[in-house]
Amino acid sequence: MGSVADHEQEPFTVLLTGFAPFKKDYPVNPSWEIVRSLPTFLPPLRAKVPLPTPSSPFPPSTTSTTSPLNPSASPIPPVRLLTHPAPIRVSYQTVRALIPDLWDLDGKVHGDSRPKIDLAVHVGMAGPRLFYSLERRGHREGYRMPDVDGGVLGDDGEKGEKGKWIWEGMPEELETAVDVGDVLGRWKGHSPKHLDLRVSEDAGHYLCDFIYFSSLAHLEKAGERRRVVFLHVPSDASEHSIAVGREVLLQLVRALVESEVARRERERSERQ
Repeated sequence: MGSVADHEQEPFTVLLTGFAPFKKDYPVNPSWEIVRSLPTFLPPLRAKVPLPTPSSPFPPSTTSTTSPLNPSASPIPPVRLLTHPAPIRVSYQTVRALIPDLWDLDGKVHGDSRPKIDLAVHVGMAGPRLFYSLERRGHREGYRMPDVDGGVLGDDGEKGEKGKWIWEGMPEELETAVDVGDVLGRWKGHSPKHLDLRVSEDAGHYLCDFIYFSSLAHLEKAGERRRVVFLHVPSDASEHSIAVGREVLLQLVRALVESEVARRERERSERQ
């Protein structure tokens, strides 16, 4: 964490979610294990960011605020990491019912007990692969694979009745408003060089894609900036992989906040 003086600034609040297990082959979902391991505030940049190892999964923190690998790192306010309190069931209906309360744009659910969400990061797993992908877009349709309850989305009936479909008027794809190209460069700059970090154009047409589009569409319908991204992580749920994933996610959050703060500064300068 930063100093006491740092926390006198208004924190930038990032909401994070992970999924519950959904197949017998994956009894532990690494997305939730990574998210639930996060601290309450984003730690300062370490002087060195070594890759965690099985014998030392969590490198010791330092008090450095810049990295020699990235000495021009942008200054950012304290970053509050607000983790959703439970893993999200891999269910279309669960996700659809959750999204309005998760964002709570009018404050009816959480009132003043929760700060306004500046940015959200949904995290999910994506099969036996070694890379991490930041998704650019979510999809409105194509959800044919059954969820953990054996259900499919089942929107076809509502589409034919005007005013009933929750996504009526939404385009087939929605992109995040976050500058993912800028974020990718910053993310790589903060992370161990040999990690495979990518931007993806296809979130998979399953629950990961579904929660992403649901958030994007909820914000779009409300006239809000689409300030949400999705991160796909490998399916490996070993202690080592969770530790690496935790570091990857922390540095992604740092890159996201840097990019958003820089955007706000540009917009402020343009208005003057």
